[in-house]
Amino acid sequence: MRPTSTVDRPSNVSESLARGRLGIPSVIFFVLSAAAPLTVVAGVVTTGYGVIGVTGIPLAFLLVAAVLALFSVGYVAMSRRVENAGAFYAYVSRGLGRPAGVAAAWVALTAYNALQVGLYGTIGVAAEPVLDRIFGGHPHWSIVALVAWALVGVLGLLRVDINGRVLAALLVAEIVVVLIFDLGQLGNPAGGEVSFAGFAPDNLFVPGVGAVLVLAVLGFVGFESAVVFSEESKDPKRTVPLATYLSVVIVAALYALSSWTMAVAVGPDQIVSEAGEQSVGLIFNLAATHLGDTAVTIGQVLFLTSVLAAMISFHNTTARYAFALGRERVLPAVFGRTSPRSGAPQAASVAQSVFGLLVILLYAVNGWDPVVKLFFWVGTTGGFGVLLLIATTSVAVIAYFARSGGDETLWRRLIAPVLATLALFVIIWLAVSNFANLLGVAPDSPMRWLAPAVFPVVAVLGINWALVLRRRRPDTYARIGLGAASAAAAVKPEAPASVEVNR
Repeated sequence: MRPTSTVDRPSNVSESLARGRLGIPSVIFFVLSAAAPLTVVAGVVTTGYGVIGVTGIPLAFLLVAAVLALFSVGYVAMSRRVENAGAFYAYVSRGLGRPAGVAAAWVALTAYNALQVGLYGTIGVAAEPVLDRIFGGHPHWSIVALVAWALVGVLGLLRVDINGRVLAALLVAEIVVVLIFDLGQLGNPAGGEVSFAGFAPDNLFVPGVGAVLVLAVLGFVGFESAVVFSEESKDPKRTVPLATYLSVVIVAALYALSSWTMAVAVGPDQIVSEAGEQSVGLIFNLAATHLGDTAVTIGQVLFLTSVLAAMISFHNTTARYAFALGRERVLPAVFGRTSPRSGAPQAASVAQSVFGLLVILLYAVNGWDPVVKLFFWVGTTGGFGVLLLIATTSVAVIAYFARSGGDETLWRRLIAPVLATLALFVIIWLAVSNFANLLGVAPDSPMRWLAPAVFPVVAVLGINWALVLRRRRPDTYARIGLGAASAAAAVKPEAPASVEVNR
């Protein structure tokens, strides 16, 4: 086996993310910004009510939170043993083998890119009322998207803690406004009576429950990214578990409260028709009635910044996945290099920006609907991809601890992961069964199968690439899933082949 050349391996400094820059609050801000509270409340919740017609959405958020909390038990237990910016990729590699890990990595890149670029489709709509108030009109959606794209691209090249401060400022204001809107809705119940119908199981377990559960999962997407920033955390073994659990609790409480108070203000018997008619405008129209125009203006501004904050968070997450793959040479080595000045994954960040630019231009030139065909279709499909990754990772956690349980309790290494896996696969089955409802297309529409089929195809391609690496570049194959240790592994004499190296 030939030794790795100097040309093949950049310095270890260039292959390391900046350590010790993120505390628990900063990681939580990244996670919650990806969850985009105001965007979910204004968009996802009203979609669930108006398009799917299910009124048990508050209960759906609580049920999904319980499943994700179960998943997190094994997930964070494994995070204490595996520190890698590749997160799902690294965990699946360690638990189910390197081919499965590379497949997970390709699915992750596809899903997170879909979530990130999908947001460019709605930034123009989010900006319209704000620009109309200031300038009396608004430009084409693509112009707004390009401005947001440039800002996100620049921030992606800066220090990660600077991104964290930007997200903190945007997120705190966003959550405060959501809570004020909730209080306004709760203080003005329809018919003068506060109804708890949204928490009744009979209003959730009806036709369309699968689509609603997937929408609820979409609201939580980002909670898992605490592990992505483990290499840049001050105390990963403490930061990652706390940030993960707190994020699930905060998101669940906020979304269940907001979806419930919305139904209280409109009335449980009217929420479906009103959400279907007013869509995203429902929450702002309620605020105008209960709190006045000033509150609406502030809410519209923060709706815009909510979308922008989610873009920043997903951009950072996606870039770190590409970095992890580049560092281990699963992708070209250039993706595994960081900026000496900022410690950011420079090449990976630029590549993600280039992809975003191409998508914006493609939709603009062809005149495709950016909200339905980019934000809704692409973004929702990306959320489904993350759901598949969570379920696969849950299986990987079980397999990992079956081989190396160590001192972990039976609850952490087996019972909680098994319960989470079963629940997640039920949600996936319901999601596939209800994908037409989820996308808002006819049952015989090709999109009903094409969108979810993207991920099995990508996974198979990833497995094939891993097998190619095992045959042609066994040194690279042996480093898959090692994380920061992969740089050191590249310069050490190669160990004799073993079952683990060739698995």
